[in-house]
Amino acid sequence: MYSCSTWCRFIGNEMKSLCLLAIVAVVSAEVYFKEEFNDASWEKRWVQSKHKDDFGAFKLSAGKFFDVESRDQGIQTSQDAKFYSRAAKFDKEFSNKGKTLVIQYTVKHEQGIDCGGGYVKVMRGDADLADFHGETPYNVMFGPDICGPTRRVHVILNYKGENKLIKKEITCKSDELTHLYTLILNADNTYEVKIDGESAQTGSLEEDWDLLPAKKIKDPDAKKPEDWDEREYIDDAEDVKPEDWEKPEHIPDPDAKKPEDWDDEMDGEWEPPMIDNPEYKGEWKPKQIKNPAYKGKWIHPEIENPEYTPDDELYLYENWGAIGFDLWQVKSGTIFDNVLITDSVEEAEAHAAETFDKLKTVEKEKKEKADEEARKVEEEARKKAEEEKEAKKDDDEEEEKEEEEGHDEL
Repeated sequence: MYSCSTWCRFIGNEMKSLCLLAIVAVVSAEVYFKEEFNDASWEKRWVQSKHKDDFGAFKLSAGKFFDVESRDQGIQTSQDAKFYSRAAKFDKEFSNKGKTLVIQYTVKHEQGIDCGGGYVKVMRGDADLADFHGETPYNVMFGPDICGPTRRVHVILNYKGENKLIKKEITCKSDELTHLYTLILNADNTYEVKIDGESAQTGSLEEDWDLLPAKKIKDPDAKKPEDWDEREYIDDAEDVKPEDWEKPEHIPDPDAKKPEDWDDEMDGEWEPPMIDNPEYKGEWKPKQIKNPAYKGKWIHPEIENPEYTPDDELYLYENWGAIGFDLWQVKSGTIFDNVLITDSVEEAEAHAAETFDKLKTVEKEKKEKADEEARKVEEEARKKAEEEKEAKKDDDEEEEKEEEEGHDEL
């Protein structure tokens, strides 16, 4: 595949200008943090929390299916029913004021996860990583979380000291392949979540999180008028219940007969069983007519909320400086890789093209091949078991026949 610079040599002046702008955008992009876990040196960069002494251990692994092992390996949870807590500092702290911020990484639940987290927490630079744990403050928590039927992507923003969950549902991937998760925070207070490079959710930070008070509230001085009638239909006052309406719901079965062996002294007085009354009409209710006084549903008037103040910098965090995995997993085996924090969507896409995109097709093909081979082995085992069962049945029948013949001769 040609690079962008190569394509620029073959296209017209107008398109060439756009291409050059794209190159400049990537060149001028700032990468605040990048971790590809290509070798064992990752352990020096990622601090193991000492908040408790029984955290689960991460190990370096590319999993069962990969293309280039050194490129495709990441850190894998290795112990069942454990909390995991490990984090790394950025080379420098930064503010995203006036900039786009992109958080991107890959997750592979190779174990067929039943309950466990797969998210990252991105924090201030002064976070104490040696004491990193579930209550450590963070700017953003982002990524998949699975437990039973719940399969969602968390996007939690810390605003004025409170963690606020996104109000929209974003469903995460739950298969055993590698998936790319991308969160984009824009300086215009918009956001986008991508999964495998495809948009999964977009919107406004103000609308999709409860970060600010409501713009409008119900007028506390407004009250529904006492004569306001919300009943669209009312009983017809002229409707009268028919005289023959009242019938019992159940009646004695007229076809039932007292058993001949019934003894009143021993069995008590005989009563026929009850059956549904075919003439029963149920509870009588007058028919409904349009209410001439109906005014519709009363809507509480709203007023401007005096506590509402717009905030053009909902997206902004003045200090970014660390990222960590703070997780609980029932069944271990998740692999994390290709962690990237940058101010450029183009840079994130370029990094994905060199890592995730090169892995995903090969990984899928290898897994499908392994699954097919496993299916054939299972099918052969099933057939063999059935044949052995059938052979045993024939042997048992033959043995039983021989025993019967021997008995007849005696």
